[in-house]
Amino acid sequence: MKRFGVIGTTSLLFVLAGTAAVGYAQQEQRSEKPAQHEQQAKPEKQQRQQEKAPQQQRAQRQEQSQNKQQQQAQQQRQGENKQQAQQAQRQEQNQRKQEQQHAQQQRQVQNKQHEQTAQRQQQQNRQGEQRAQRQQPAREQHAQIQRTSQQRRSQEGAQRGAWQQRRARSWESEHRTWQQRGGYNGYRIPDAYYQRYYGQNHWFRVYSLPFMEVGGFPRFQYGGYWFSAVDPYPEYWGDDWYQTDDVYVSYFDNGYYLYNRRYPGRPGVAISISM
Repeated sequence: MKRFGVIGTTSLLFVLAGTAAVGYAQQEQRSEKPAQHEQQAKPEKQQRQQEKAPQQQRAQRQEQSQNKQQQQAQQQRQGENKQQAQQAQRQEQNQRKQEQQHAQQQRQVQNKQHEQTAQRQQQQNRQGEQRAQRQQPAREQHAQIQRTSQQRRSQEGAQRGAWQQRRARSWESEHRTWQQRGGYNGYRIPDAYYQRYYGQNHWFRVYSLPFMEVGGFPRFQYGGYWFSAVDPYPEYWGDDWYQTDDVYVSYFDNGYYLYNRRYPGRPGVAISISM
């Protein structure tokens, strides 16, 4: 009985040891399997990563391409917008230019119409004047003749009365030379003009000239100047000498005098000249 107990114990130990060894071996096998799995998984992971890298690159390139396309599309839209804006600006400028040209043409047409209207009006006025002149020539001539006749009679009467009042009774004592009067202070005729129209070779008759009386002194116009008689005329001149006698203006002894050609060598009547 005692031997059986020892054997049984020993057998039990062997059994336990074997079981432990088997368990340990199984544990080692299990521990080796994950390592093997890890070693087997590494190439697969690397392979997956290697396979994944081109995909990422393609995705990145695709994204870059899309961004570039978007930029190009945006630039194209900007260019189109700019072209549209420039085209609209050119159209507006052309429209303004056309409007200005049209307005200028209208103004030119209006100005031309105004000028033509004014010219027609002037032409009508001239034609009306010409018709009036043609229609009333006889009446105007008759009126002019009447006025001329009336003026002549009026002038004759004025001259007759003025000269009769200025006739001397004793001319030798009544007249005075310019030297006796203190010198001539009136207007002086330029020498070239005097030689052409005055002097003893240029005579005239007072009756045919414009005449007036100023301050009691007779005045007549000849050669563009007015001549006033400041002396009375000699009593030996005829009553109508201004109508019948030829007289002339001469510069003598620092003054102007009116001489009667009917009485050569006789002194002249002192006269003053004005414009």
